[in-house]
Amino acid sequence: MTHQQLPPPALEVRNLSILFPAEGGTFHALRDLTFSVQPQEFVCILGPSGSGKSTLLRVLAGLLPPSAGEIRYADGKPPRIGYVFQQANLMPWRTAIENITLPLELQGIPRAQARQQAQELIELIGLKGFEEVFPRDLSGGMAQRVAIARALIQDPDLLLLDEPFGSLDALTRERMGSELLHLWQVRRKTVLMVTHSISEALLLSDRVLVLTPRPGRLALDFRVPLPRPRSDEMRYTAAFGKLSRRLKAAIG
Repeated sequence: MTHQQLPPPALEVRNLSILFPAEGGTFHALRDLTFSVQPQEFVCILGPSGSGKSTLLRVLAGLLPPSAGEIRYADGKPPRIGYVFQQANLMPWRTAIENITLPLELQGIPRAQARQQAQELIELIGLKGFEEVFPRDLSGGMAQRVAIARALIQDPDLLLLDEPFGSLDALTRERMGSELLHLWQVRRKTVLMVTHSISEALLLSDRVLVLTPRPGRLALDFRVPLPRPRSDEMRYTAAFGKLSRRLKAAIG
């Protein structure tokens, strides 16, 4: 019998700990965290507030150094990273397409060339017709579409999403989740996404990492056994409900 050999992980986190100074000493935000992510895998991170989910993304993005442990990448060097925050953080004086092309312009790519590169993303992410609209005139969902397109414009190897739909209303959030799922199916990026929504995690991800209350440790590494492609209708099945209850119990 032959076994299919898995490719090297896109990233490996080994014994990662993060300490912050506090009155009278230090406190652990994360402690002894170990996991890996395969190329093109979609991984969601769940956990109670204060468990270090956003801190973990900041470490993976290189914005915060580990206090202990290490992060390894497939080719030995940090990947190109796209980062989307809970708030879109768009430049108010730039139009939607100008916000999307900003990373390319900062690299010295001519404006016309950058705009041309943005066109496929604009079509794919549902921004056609909104290219010249300023952020003040965009809905929350549209603003987050711009933020996601801006993160993807440099063709990142790793996409980090920190509760990108957390500030949206429930209906817009569901719609954006479906659109993100379609986008991942087309682009097949390696994704780590922080969310507080169990149903969102189950619908989108291949695996769910559940962190304990602070200090954040890995409570559960759960492979989602739902077939792909997925759809919103899955939320209402008995199997989906059973998986939701299991993750809810793990979070506590």
